[in-house]
Amino acid sequence: MPNVPNALLQHYVKLTEFLGQALGPDYEVALHDLTDKNRSIIAIANNHVSGREIGAPLTNVALSILRDKSYETSDYRLHYYGVSINGKDLRSNTMFIKQNGRLIGMLCINFDDSRYRAISNQVMGLCHPDIFVEDVVMPTAPEPGAAPAPARHTPEKFRNSTEAVAIDAINRELERLGVTADRLTSEERLKIIGALETNGIFLLKGAVKDVAAGLHCSQASVYRYLSQVKNDSAETQE
Repeated sequence: MPNVPNALLQHYVKLTEFLGQALGPDYEVALHDLTDKNRSIIAIANNHVSGREIGAPLTNVALSILRDKSYETSDYRLHYYGVSINGKDLRSNTMFIKQNGRLIGMLCINFDDSRYRAISNQVMGLCHPDIFVEDVVMPTAPEPGAAPAPARHTPEKFRNSTEAVAIDAINRELERLGVTADRLTSEERLKIIGALETNGIFLLKGAVKDVAAGLHCSQASVYRYLSQVKNDSAETQE
């Protein structure tokens, strides 16, 4: 057992070992002694989960907890997002160890669900084509340093009115441009209407009225933008 000056933390050292064995290899259990924040980990089980060793420092989350003093009104923090040294996503939990109201340590449990995701992918592969699993059901995050994954296709959305179909399309373009409908410039409206035309929205009867309402402009303006879009397209093809 490591040499731990605080008698209370000494009990948690053995608990760290016990929990690591009881929970299994997908759960890392780490005990922090706040006496030395630069080398705070004094016991750790299943350290392959995060890749840390005894003597590793406090994490950014632990430091923020010390700064905001949230431990004063809570005994633990549950189910927050962590990332291991090698980029694995973890579900993290921290219990605050207090002595006479003073925070002296933290007991952290970090869960790596990689093996369960692999099994889930296999199960989903029984009922979906591989490409659907990879793109929609369980999208794979790119490896650290790898090129970003290609953008997903626009999903098919099911609506009960043509107005809702038009509004969906408008909102998608507004989000893509990072603007709001009430502060559009003429150039931005032209881009949006060009995209809507490309996507076939104006094949719907009454779409001009719905688009005008969604873009905060008149129907005459929509027709004018549409005419410009078609003229620009014709000139490009010549």
